[in-house]
Amino acid sequence: MSPFHLTRTLPEDATGAELRADVLRGLTGTPRTLPPKWFYDARGSRLFDEITTLPEYYPTRAEREILLARAAEIAAAAGARTLVELGSGSSDKTRHLLDAMTSLRGYVPVDVSESALRQAGRALLAERPALDVHAVVADFTAGLTLPASPGPRLVAFLGGTLGNLLPEERGAFLASLRALLEPGDSLLLGTDLVKDERTLVRAYDDAAGVTAEFNKNVLSVINRELGADFDPDAFSHVAVWDRERQWIEMRLRSEVAQTVKIPALDLTLDFAEGEETRTEVSAKFTEERVRGELGAAGLTPVRWWTDGERRFALSLSTVDGPASDDDGRARADG
Repeated sequence: MSPFHLTRTLPEDATGAELRADVLRGLTGTPRTLPPKWFYDARGSRLFDEITTLPEYYPTRAEREILLARAAEIAAAAGARTLVELGSGSSDKTRHLLDAMTSLRGYVPVDVSESALRQAGRALLAERPALDVHAVVADFTAGLTLPASPGPRLVAFLGGTLGNLLPEERGAFLASLRALLEPGDSLLLGTDLVKDERTLVRAYDDAAGVTAEFNKNVLSVINRELGADFDPDAFSHVAVWDRERQWIEMRLRSEVAQTVKIPALDLTLDFAEGEETRTEVSAKFTEERVRGELGAAGLTPVRWWTDGERRFALSLSTVDGPASDDDGRARADG
């Protein structure tokens, strides 16, 4: 069995320091904000897994449909010997790609959770003993260094996570990915697509209230890690569609006028009744917008796949690869 390698580029104390900085900056700003990455402690991760199975939440099913139908095409178009996955988690979705990439030599999962990387790495090696797995504990939005690996490489950034970044952050992030790529390398990007408002809002405000619990979980994280005294029941979950910016905003609305103390930051906050804190932005895209943002970062879009209902898209881009004869458009027709 190939050995499991793990490289840590994220300092051991980085998570706590970053949480303190994010909470201080976000909750003292106007309007108040919190980054969505703090949803994902153990409970938050379980809640999100539950969200992906809800009837209202289509993105996970739509992306999986594309991967199942098009993995062989993606593998052939990329011709990669190394697969790099950003935000790999349990590596479940990429198994479809791993099965299809017959020339694959190595897999480089990147995540902030060392425990998730070790668990996924052990499972993958049990299934694929010839695969070289080199995990990287890192925050891929804060600059990334990849281990040496056989080229060409396919960098996969799935799940629509790009939409959680603000436009200027997306531009900087895509440019940083471009800097990692060499001629012959590719980027496989997952993006949720613009659709009717009702479908979008329901996906982020399900009837069972699971997304509401997921949203409020960020307050529990701050209570536990920073000694705060937030009462999650004093806040309500809000999901709204911003037509102009073409994104969903998740917010927490203070149901009463209240004061919250965060001892670790020596901070006291007064929330007015009805005051809202933005906890997530989830941008939705058109094909034109995806191609434009990739092009602005120096990447050449060459393929485009959607699920049968055209709710979600996977795009393949390269550093200098020309578009295919059909203008780089390949669609799943259901």
